[in-house]
Amino acid sequence: MARIAVVGSVASDEIILLSEPLREGGHFDGRAVGPRLGGGGANTAVALAAAGHDVVLVGAVGADEAGAWQIRCLRDAGIDVSAMVRLPGASTRSLLLIDPDGERTIVNLTRIQESEAPERLSGLGADLVYVRSRVAGLGALLSRVAEATMVVAHVPPLAAGGRPAQVVLGSASDLDGAIASDPLPMAQSVAGRHLRWVVVTRGAGGSDAVAAGGQLLRVPAAAVERVVDTTGAGDSFAAGLCHVLSGDVAAARAGDPALMAAALAEGARWGAAKVGCAGSALPPEVVRALMAFSAR
Repeated sequence: MARIAVVGSVASDEIILLSEPLREGGHFDGRAVGPRLGGGGANTAVALAAAGHDVVLVGAVGADEAGAWQIRCLRDAGIDVSAMVRLPGASTRSLLLIDPDGERTIVNLTRIQESEAPERLSGLGADLVYVRSRVAGLGALLSRVAEATMVVAHVPPLAAGGRPAQVVLGSASDLDGAIASDPLPMAQSVAGRHLRWVVVTRGAGGSDAVAAGGQLLRVPAAAVERVVDTTGAGDSFAAGLCHVLSGDVAAARAGDPALMAAALAEGARWGAAKVGCAGSALPPEVVRALMAFSAR
């Protein structure tokens, strides 16, 4: 297995299960069942650690009890927290409203993040780096890291040169319609000369990848028997994608189409599995089942 560094957020997700779907101006009954560990970085890191990778999370928590709890949860999940920092202030905390159909609405209550790029990333010896962070000023750091390491970077942000990476990953729901339909120019601007692929997830429409040279790969969405909780589906897709790409980093850095096709398919399976179970991240037993199925 690989050494994978994940750059991203950690949160305490406070869960409210709604009795009916949200509607404007409505009055709803709900049941509190949280908190649980969440945040885009943590969700991806938890799934990758469950898959057996040596995962180090690069991010920040606050200097409060919530931050201490988040660090304990990460350690319990088998994640290396040596690159986490504790900053003055309240840790990231989110309210998640989940309706009976499994659709979630997120309300960010507090948020903490570093004001500068985490230079410690370059000394972690990672085989693959996954970036799920809106921290500004990462461009120069990632450009250096991408010279020797496989980098997968989530967008937005969309600033030119802001996310040097071999693979740029985004959700169509987070992108302008014109960009989602033709993502390559955006990815070339964001990632620069390092770019090999841009991947766009489209929910029930599956996912696709466009190579820097224009080759298109498409994978349908994996079947879901019942939608339980859509929280973290994109983070789980990213974990499945990175799991496969980290298996042959040289081929991934070169933009091998067969490897990318396999990574898209695995990402689709992991994302669908997350939708079918409760939690902000894929439970370890579900990850193990996915890997056992892939090994057949």
